[in-house]
Amino acid sequence: MASTAYFLVLTTLFALLSSQAIASDPSPLQDFCVADKDSHVRVNGFICKDPKDVKADDFFLAANLDKPRDTSTSKAGSNVTLINVMRIPGLNTLGISLARIDYAPHGENPPHTHPRATEILTVLEGTLYVGFVTSNPNNTLFTKMLNKGDVFVFPEGLIHFQFNPRPNRPAVAIAALSSQNPGAITIANAVFGSKPSISDDVLAKAFQVEKKTVDWLQAQFWADNHN
Repeated sequence: MASTAYFLVLTTLFALLSSQAIASDPSPLQDFCVADKDSHVRVNGFICKDPKDVKADDFFLAANLDKPRDTSTSKAGSNVTLINVMRIPGLNTLGISLARIDYAPHGENPPHTHPRATEILTVLEGTLYVGFVTSNPNNTLFTKMLNKGDVFVFPEGLIHFQFNPRPNRPAVAIAALSSQNPGAITIANAVFGSKPSISDDVLAKAFQVEKKTVDWLQAQFWADNHN
């Protein structure tokens, strides 16, 4: 009986440790693994550059994140500047990235998900109405009105959004994400702007609307607000 209990304890601990090990990007096994983007070898992430060829610039980017971004060309009224491993090779295997989000008055970062990352966001200027929705079957909506200096967390993989409710003031936020390449799936873009298009029979059934409504939505220009 004691040996059975001991085995169950060990199994539980192993399961917990395993879940933590695969919950985000793999942990590095050396000081750094600067991405070698010129390598033709394909792995989950990037091959490491030879350490003797690594330079300080591999960990640096003159990103000008202190400068406002243009939101006038975005139909959503927002501009997301993502700093990930594609911009800074030294982020490879480190499991973190950063974004600046600019919002026009009444602009939004529309409902989207990050399939590989949890996000923590802080408001630098203005006010944001933010929220996320839990998974099926409850689909519970959690929302909060954020002011300058406030912080909010969006759990990995859940649909979330940010909206600037002010009609005459822009807003700015900085977000950190728990992946070197968090990915982003904007829901409207993916559903109505896919290439090729999803069958209007499928979408009409899914949304319980007429096919002409789906056809109209698919005819819209679904722009990406990420840069």
